[in-house]
Amino acid sequence: MTKKPQTETVNGKRPFGMRDKLAYAAGDLGCNMSFSLKSTVQTFWLVFMMLETGLLSALLLLVQIWDAINDPLLGTLIDRDRRQYKMGKFKTYILIGACGLLVGGAAVFLPFPHAPVVVKAMLFIVGYVIWDAFYTIANVPYGSMLSVITEQPGERAQLSTWRSIGSMIGNILPTVILPMLIWQKVTFDGTADFLDKIEIPEGFDRSKFLFNPETGLPYQIGDKVLSPATGNQVEILLGERVFFAALIMGVLGFLAFLFMVKNITIRVDESTVKTTNAPAKFNVFAAFGKFMKNRPAVGATLAAMGMFLGMNAATTANTIMFATYFNMAKMSGLVQMIGFLPMFLFMPFIAKIVEKYGKKEASVIGTIVSLAGGGIMLIFPLIESIKISLVVYLLGLVVFGMGMGIYTCVSWAMMGDAIDYNEWKFGTREEGTVYSLHSFFRKLAQGIGPSIVLLIMGWLGYESRLGTIGQSFTTSHNMCWLVAGLYLFSAVLQFIGLAVIYNLDKKTLDTMNEELAARKAAATTEE
Repeated sequence: MTKKPQTETVNGKRPFGMRDKLAYAAGDLGCNMSFSLKSTVQTFWLVFMMLETGLLSALLLLVQIWDAINDPLLGTLIDRDRRQYKMGKFKTYILIGACGLLVGGAAVFLPFPHAPVVVKAMLFIVGYVIWDAFYTIANVPYGSMLSVITEQPGERAQLSTWRSIGSMIGNILPTVILPMLIWQKVTFDGTADFLDKIEIPEGFDRSKFLFNPETGLPYQIGDKVLSPATGNQVEILLGERVFFAALIMGVLGFLAFLFMVKNITIRVDESTVKTTNAPAKFNVFAAFGKFMKNRPAVGATLAAMGMFLGMNAATTANTIMFATYFNMAKMSGLVQMIGFLPMFLFMPFIAKIVEKYGKKEASVIGTIVSLAGGGIMLIFPLIESIKISLVVYLLGLVVFGMGMGIYTCVSWAMMGDAIDYNEWKFGTREEGTVYSLHSFFRKLAQGIGPSIVLLIMGWLGYESRLGTIGQSFTTSHNMCWLVAGLYLFSAVLQFIGLAVIYNLDKKTLDTMNEELAARKAAATTEE
């Protein structure tokens, strides 16, 4: 019996199908097995490497400047590469980046807590630059590759959806599992080097960690070791495990990239697609002036900045809060994930919600819900019972996540409408300018937010040299107020951006689309 030949498209390539969608999802899973480590970088260098908050803040800002120029720089280099590769240019660069990420992700987690401060700073900068460069080499062509897999708009939309699925899985695995592996609650083991294992901060009486502060009696083997400062069980970050976990994630990411490269089919000429979106001639002052006149673009960008300033900036303070106040750093990732699961509930219904109510209207209602979530969070630091306080915190997080759900689903579509608005009001589309500045401000928020929060943590009493063991109860309680304030601040900025500045409600959007369609029809008739 003869085997039926595979059906081919006109250009001789395998038809687009589930194999391509799974492969493309695997690509973003591979990217996020590395990218998700970013949330651990600040905690590792603050808690385990014990870099002072002000210095770490400055170093973060420095590497974020590199991050801002890294994407367009390497993207331009890829665009200018005219060499012919056996598997194609995009796949080749993705594979090079994936090979680098095998060790690149671990490069920023080299565990040398007793090195001089200057050496630590150099390790941080060099490790981050290596990691970020290889991530960009893999991620930039991966994003651009969507356009060369298929020319059909519907199929490209499917790839975009599957990319989101891969991204979610790639984020969930490390976010939930990694804290469980790298945090350890300390129990007394009776060994001679017990005190060395838990890195007692300088200035603390080491002998206090041999006696229960509640009873005054010596610890017995298996007893929980309590912090003399807070009375909570001592919970330490295992820095060496972070390094090896990053290596394992690099291997898993590489396997995901390899699956994608082997199973995805390029159907469009790669030379027709660029990895950079910025205009060839870019006058930053003129572009900024035009951008500020585009109210939808400004509003959507402010909302995105609010999301990053509030949520991403809260990551480190949140981890410290779980380690020193709730005494459950291991479960911090799982709690965060439970809180944000409601964001994904809107995905199946977003098209109907937008069709009935409009993007702006639905998003504004969401921001009001997020404001309520932020308000609930302001209550949990007032509650004396830690268990009840945690329940109230989680309730606020869930409500906040529900409000964020709609905006998360339509944020990029709102930027697409902002580009149409530019054409409607000023006669030019200028996709490159609008997207470039939107991306710039998003990255600015991602970089400045964590840096500012580290400084605030220092002002609120956090001392890096004390790790999580020696922080006072007042400091750990201050972290609760900081986290609650950051989430509320995030919701306020999103409300201002979407409700006050963004002016494309459903009625205006319909009018704009009708007039743009009429202009295009008139232009076609004249031709």
